[in-house]
Amino acid sequence: MQAYLPRFEFLLDDLADVDGPTLRDRDLTPSALITLLLLQTAPGNPKIPAELRPWASQLRAILDQPGGGEAFIALLTYIELVSEVPASDLHDLAASLGPDAEEAYMTTADMLRAEGEARGLAKGLVRTLTVKFGPLPEDIVGKVHAASTSQVETWTDRAVTADTLDQVFS
Repeated sequence: MQAYLPRFEFLLDDLADVDGPTLRDRDLTPSALITLLLLQTAPGNPKIPAELRPWASQLRAILDQPGGGEAFIALLTYIELVSEVPASDLHDLAASLGPDAEEAYMTTADMLRAEGEARGLAKGLVRTLTVKFGPLPEDIVGKVHAASTSQVETWTDRAVTADTLDQVFS
């Protein structure tokens, strides 16, 4: 009966104890290798593009697989969010990998810029409404931060002439 029971093993990997050559020797997909490398080295690292250059063939393999552009955008987004890398250095790395990588970088930069603008608009509207009407109910603050950019812009325009919160959100 024992022969028919599944046996599961649990592998705990301490990435702090794994160097680049050891990681490179693992039998993993390029996406898995680069993901582990980024988890290990990207947070707070301003030099991550230089550290990724020796991994160019794995990065290129990610781009060349089906859906590789989206996977590469996810990696770039992670780097942008957790590292301290200058945008120009990350752009140079992407450009060195080819036009599709550079396009993925530009897409990532545009997405992050738009997301930042939307957060900034929402924050500005909350501040304006707070100055004009006093402390806001939490549901209003949540509504503003969950809204689309165009909706926040409409509410901002209304806030200029509104006498009540209801007039802003009607």
